[in-house]
Amino acid sequence: MTTAKLTWPQILAWRLRRQFVSEPDAPDPVAVARRLCGVQAQVASSAQLAVAVRSDKPDPAAIDRALWSDRTLAKTWIMRGTLHLVPSDGLADYCAALGTLRFWEKGSWQRGHGVTADEIAAIIDAVPRALPGGAQSGGPAALTREELVDAVVTVTGDDHLREALTSGWGALLKPLSRLGELCYGPPRDGRVTFTSPRAWFSGWPATLPPYEEAGVRVARAFLGAHGPATPEMFDRWLFGGVAKKTVLKGWFRDLAPELTEVETDGQTLLTLTEHLDDLAATSPSTEVHLLPGFDQYILGAPRDLAPLIPPPLKPKVSRQAGWISPVVVHEGRVAGVWEAKNGHITVDLATPVPPGPLEEAITRTRTLLP
Repeated sequence: MTTAKLTWPQILAWRLRRQFVSEPDAPDPVAVARRLCGVQAQVASSAQLAVAVRSDKPDPAAIDRALWSDRTLAKTWIMRGTLHLVPSDGLADYCAALGTLRFWEKGSWQRGHGVTADEIAAIIDAVPRALPGGAQSGGPAALTREELVDAVVTVTGDDHLREALTSGWGALLKPLSRLGELCYGPPRDGRVTFTSPRAWFSGWPATLPPYEEAGVRVARAFLGAHGPATPEMFDRWLFGGVAKKTVLKGWFRDLAPELTEVETDGQTLLTLTEHLDDLAATSPSTEVHLLPGFDQYILGAPRDLAPLIPPPLKPKVSRQAGWISPVVVHEGRVAGVWEAKNGHITVDLATPVPPGPLEEAITRTRTLLP
């Protein structure tokens, strides 16, 4: 494997372009989610803005249309256990890769959520049978949380599971999302619903793909938007830094023929060889951009990556309870944070930003606010 030399300003400029930020020409939300390896959707307005700032023709209704009419997007708990929009035809790969870490089988996790090993096993067995398409299903195409809990209690005959399933939002359902057995369904009367990927998406596989192959595909896609990077950076993005080391090494070993080492400020990173010439030809960015909270440009990198987030700014960007602030990006680097209230945008800058390009970025973002 040969080694090439790049600078962080080059890498960040390349990421901005690859992620449809400096060239916002994505045709639809599916293209954005595919390139970014998902759009975090814990805050729906942030997800909508993340897609809009990257689109050639922003359409506020496009996400819902892709989710509930076309069914080309899936909404589910996936990377790091957080809610994401991902292309429905790629969801099985994410599930297979993440299924290598079965956190729900740990006694500490079970005790923390008030269930026994037998009870979580019963939930994992019952939910697929209770959801539409399962052996016990019937009625609507998706179930509200209350309907799903009732169905699980009926299937298992264990009323204690009712308390466990309603005491913490989503915690005991997240294993099912990783196993490819549960995803969000269309809202009903303002309430969240759940359905089975098997019943909801055409072409859903009878079994998940082998994790060895799925993990390589996910790693390849990650490097195509968030590279160059290290296996550890990939791990922190996908698993939160707790991947099984043998699994992680296996994925990058199998991907190695497609990779080139890149040296940056004394650090060795990996990039897809097919992108090396493009990276080397990329000039540092001089642009100013406003990106929403929980944006993948930030989430795809470690929070302690100083070339992206200057250390003094880290507390303002990565806040308590996992909150990621909207950011002002100048020259590929975070220069400050921003917020919108009643359609008015205010910025809090830590470093100087050219006023003209900043005002242009603010004006464009204001027109795209949900």
